[in-house]
Parts: sequence; C-alpha cells; structure tokens
Amino acid sequence: MTHRHLPPKAISTPEHIAFAAYSDAEKAYEQLVYIYRRNIEFIRTGFQNFINRDSEPGFSIRAYYPAIRLRVTDHKEIDSRLSYGYATEPGIYSTTITHPELFKSYLLEQISLLIKNHGIEIEVGESKTPIPLHFSFSGDQYVEGVYTDANNLILRNYFDVPDLAIMDDAIVNGTLKTEANIPEPLAPFTAPRIDYSLHRLQHYTATAAEHFQSFVLFTNYQFYVDAFCAKARELVHDTNSGYSELVEPGNLVTTATSTPNTTGQPVRLPQMPAYHLKRADGSGITLVNMGVGPSNAKTITDHIAVLRPSAWIMLGHCAGLRNTQRLGDYVLAHGYVRDDHVLDADLPLWVPIPPLAEVQVALEQAVAQVSGLDGWELKRIMRTGTVASIDNRNWELRDHDEPVQRLSQSRAIGLDMESATIAANGFRFRVPYGTLLCVSDKPLHGELKLPGMATDFYRTQVNQHLFIGMRALEILREMPRERLQSRKLRSFIETAFK
Repeated sequence: MTHRHLPPKAISTPEHIAFAAYSDAEKAYEQLVYIYRRNIEFIRTGFQNFINRDSEPGFSIRAYYPAIRLRVTDHKEIDSRLSYGYATEPGIYSTTITHPELFKSYLLEQISLLIKNHGIEIEVGESKTPIPLHFSFSGDQYVEGVYTDANNLILRNYFDVPDLAIMDDAIVNGTLKTEANIPEPLAPFTAPRIDYSLHRLQHYTATAAEHFQSFVLFTNYQFYVDAFCAKARELVHDTNSGYSELVEPGNLVTTATSTPNTTGQPVRLPQMPAYHLKRADGSGITLVNMGVGPSNAKTITDHIAVLRPSAWIMLGHCAGLRNTQRLGDYVLAHGYVRDDHVLDADLPLWVPIPPLAEVQVALEQAVAQVSGLDGWELKRIMRTGTVASIDNRNWELRDHDEPVQRLSQSRAIGLDMESATIAANGFRFRVPYGTLLCVSDKPLHGELKLPGMATDFYRTQVNQHLFIGMRALEILREMPRERLQSRKLRSFIETAFK
C-alpha cells in the first residue's frame, strides 16, 4: 500500500510492533488498546512539537492503526444458527482497528467467537495503514482548534491526512476487489472509515460517539423529542428502570442526582440532534431527530452504522393510501417501494429489502401492550403492508395517473420520505431495522395535512407512538443477541465480524 500524501523525506515512527498470537480475547484486546494509545500519543506529541517549532522539521511524523489478523487453514463445520463470528472459507483475514476502548464489548465478542468457532489463535499487531493527523483527535477536539494558522499544504508535508481512497463502503456493498496476497476483510468497516463517521456524528448530532446506545430510534418531529426527554428523565430517576443517564446535545448529562450545566448547551441545535437514554452496558436507547428527507436518512445511518448498533427503528408519519385508514392509524412496514433514489448506486433497486421477523413481532407486541388492544382488535388501529418512500414531498402536485398507478400496483398502504432509506441502509449495513408510522393525512381521499385537522383519536395515537417505539426496542433488547442478528442480513460472502 502506498501513501502518496507524504513527500519523500525521513519519516519518524514509533518502534514497530509485530503481530503476536493470542488465545485469550481479553489479552488480545489489551494489546489493541496499547498499540492504539501509544501511536495516537506519538502523533499528538509530534504535532505539538511541530507547532511549537520556529522552523519546519526535517522529517515527517507517522504512526499506524493496530490490526487483527486471522489465519484459517481448513474448512470447519460451524453452528449454522449463527450469522457471524466465523470465516466462511480458509484464508487470511484482517482488519484495522480504531478507538478500541469505544468498541470494547463489540471487539471482545467478535474476537471470542473467532477463537471459539475456529479453535485457533488470533493475531494482533501494527497494520500498514497510517493514522491521519485529524483522526488522532477525538470528540470535540480538532486540528484547527489547536493550530488555527494551519496550512493544509504544509501539514501534508509532515503528517498523514484523511485519504478517501481507503475509506469507502466497498466491503459492505459487496464490491471490494481483493488482490492476491492481500488479506480478505475481517470486518465490515476499516479504521479510517470508522474514524470518518465518528467525527461526522459529533458534527451532525452534537454528542460524542461514546454516548450512542445500541438501540436507535429515528424521527423527524420535535414533539417526539420532547416526549422522549420527559420520559427519559422519569426513567433516570427510577432506580429500578436500569437507565442511568440522559445525554442531550452539547453532551449535557442528567442523572438521578444531578442536572446538566446548561452553559455547555449549543447556541443552536445541530442538523440532527441526538438524545441518549443510557444504560451501563450501552444497551439503552438513542433518539435522533434526523430532519426530513431520504438524504438525511442516508447520511445519519451511514455514520451510526459504524457503531454496530443492535437495531434501529423509524418512527414517523405517513400518508395513508387506503380509504379505510383513519388519521392516527399505525402502519407497520412489511415491504418497501424504494422511490427515494439516494441508495441506488450502493444498493441496486432489484435487491429486495425483507421484513425481519424479530423486529416485526417486537413492534406488533409493543403496539398491543401500549394501546391495550390485541389480536383481531389490534387491526382496528394498525395495518401491515408496503410503505413507499419518495424524494418529492409535493408528489400530490404531479399528474396523478402515474404515481397512483405505481402505488396501487405495489399494494402500498403508506407513503413517506425516509422509511425505505432507513430500512435499505439497515439491510446494506447488516443492522436489524423496522418501521412503524402514524397516518397523518390521506391525500388521495381529500384529507390533506392541514392545520386544525387533528382529531382526538389522532392526538392519542401520536402521543403513544413514541412509547411504542421505545417498548419495541426494550423487547428486542431482551432477545438473545444471536437471534436478533438475523441471517437474512448476511450474504454467502461475508466478513466474520458482525
């Protein structure tokens, strides 16, 4: 691998750490942490020395990401109920690692499964992929904040900078072309790709990646955020709830015994503010107000996916397409018409997005529990069927012949702008997904979304919609992790890591 952005000159690096074999996941993890911490500190120290100098140094600064390597020498029968945790073919597999402490539980699980399922040791050492200077800072730290007069052209002479050529989505898209004598990918994302998204998450949500929980709700309504925060504060103060903190934009923390210092509150909300109802083991609930449209839906899921969440669910409103639906009825998506276009290049339209039984059942159970209805009675307020997502909010203004025919042929029962994108990116990134929408208008039947049209029934349904989503994620959390990670999400050519 070449690193074209450093001009030829002497390069200063920390002492090389060769790969060593480990049969204990904890020991392997500790070595990852050691290599990463040492190398990050090397870059930061070099940068500090650089900005303190009166003249430019005669050498460049470089340090490398740690890596995990697996050598599988023969075929081995693996428990076929598992969807991850093993290599499908003999060969050498490798992945670079960043922020190992942020991914501790994830890494320990993946490493343990590899050792157990293959009965062999895994190797940990230094990769040949440099850590970019910008990625050696984390959270709300930035190179520009330390070196305000930084000239990128000068920095490029002495430090590695982010290289888009090595941080694409070829692995998850199934388009990676591996070369002879180059290890196959062990994980769905490389370290530079993860670092890129961690910085983007801080930018878009105004919360640090460490606060994100493994169960995620997406919405685009502020009153859902208000309801979530109010409920979260109740749960944090309930010692039996299992929830310990609420973290809001600006990393403002509320606990059972303290309230946040609002001086750290952002002057204005970020583009996609995130709110985290935390549990000690990271299995709490994150709510993201992602705004409107499929582009936003793709953007935020592109980045949250690197955190390897256990599941995500879309809670939004939709146009009801059946005359028998009422404003406030729920729509449980069982299929999707992808007319949003933002993922066409990454996930071709001919790829089906299947319903995931575990998520579907959890959502239906949650609706029953929160509404108090069950069985046949549940059909009074909820329909299961196809949801169409479009990229034109004012589709009603087009000639009706074409859209109405397409919607009729697809048997769609609801139409929105984000659900298919959330589901399709969940499928693409192997993250379990689901959708529960609330009918807010019926444009094909003369009921447009206009002020003052809300009925008491509609208000009731909207008020309980958020709690249904939260309850569904709690049901999913109670499932064994192996069961939740559906085999429908995995190809016959897959990375061993989830």
